Amino acid sequence: MHLWLRILLIIVAIAGAILAAVKWRYGGGGTFPERPTGPAALPETVLETVAELPTPPGNIAVSTDGRVFVTLHPEARPEWKVVELIDGRMQPWPNLAFQTGAGEPRFFRDVLSLRIDRQNRLWTLDNGGHGWHPGRLLAFDLATGAVVHEFEFPRTIAGLGSHLNDFQVAPDGNTVYIADASFFAQTPALIVYDVQRREARRLLDGHPAVIADPFVPVVQGRRMELFGLVAIRPGVDSIVLDRTGEWLYFAPVTDLHLYRIRSADLRDRTLLPETLASRVEVYAPKTVSDGLTIDEAGTIYLSDPEHSAIVLLERNGRLATLVQSERLRWPDGFSFGPDGWLYVTCSALHQVLGRPPSAVAAHAPYPVFRLRTGARAAAGH
Repeated sequence: MHLWLRILLIIVAIAGAILAAVKWRYGGGGTFPERPTGPAALPETVLETVAELPTPPGNIAVSTDGRVFVTLHPEARPEWKVVELIDGRMQPWPNLAFQTGAGEPRFFRDVLSLRIDRQNRLWTLDNGGHGWHPGRLLAFDLATGAVVHEFEFPRTIAGLGSHLNDFQVAPDGNTVYIADASFFAQTPALIVYDVQRREARRLLDGHPAVIADPFVPVVQGRRMELFGLVAIRPGVDSIVLDRTGEWLYFAPVTDLHLYRIRSADLRDRTLLPETLASRVEVYAPKTVSDGLTIDEAGTIYLSDPEHSAIVLLERNGRLATLVQSERLRWPDGFSFGPDGWLYVTCSALHQVLGRPPSAVAAHAPYPVFRLRTGARAAAGH
């Protein structure tokens, strides 16, 4: 056999082994079971367009006076990362330097989630490109845009392959609860950050409640397994804190259930890991979910990308469809705003992930919607 042919066969064998290893680690999985949610309570005409963006939005936060802030989804490689929507148009927040890094060392790298707390601060969570760079929390004064708090996560808390995905801020503003979805490292966990102590702790690492169930989402006809190798099922991602700050609800996107734990237990430094793990409760069955929010009555809202729907999880555990529409292309982040409005972003990740940049432009514009639900909830998350 010629030497060149032997070399070619070796290369093919190595490539095949690598692909098999990737498939074994990241691929495969079944179809998520259907959940009975009933017909939509509201017609799709309730969806009012707030803005149509040239690149997919990620998460959203609306202030008590109606200011609308969104992240532009990092997976679409946007030029700007965090913007304020003014009359439907994007304005870089807090300024252009934070988007480009020109003269601003704290510039945004990969910001997916943002929240407004009750102290009138806008928090942003930078995952550093799946942990390639250190993750970072920044809090801005809404009135001035000045940074009022910053924290860079040590590598022991958020290392390479981590994905600081979404978070919630306690009502008193002193604790931040973070979901590390850890898509690549596959070591998901909750991270609890004490604002006053400037200390982060990594909790429930490897607990079944933070590990995705082995299903592959199917969104508007696309099975979300990239190149037949990598299934889109991050670890703990969906996360919401109830309005009193007592319970933290959380789950991976493809988990069959939503879980909860008392926030006091997460803050208790004296609890042994096994004791903390025993405090996690299975709350209720759920659909495939991305973003979560909650109203003052305790009803949880789930963005359900598989059904292009917003689904309610009532306190009695019953699932019900609030609104369903093909216009809800991968509904993602939520925020309540003033006057009873619920805002929702559509990240259209099924049209972005594993696609070239030209596909992002081809599927534009990407909408941000709002609708009235009849529920009471303070603005910000």
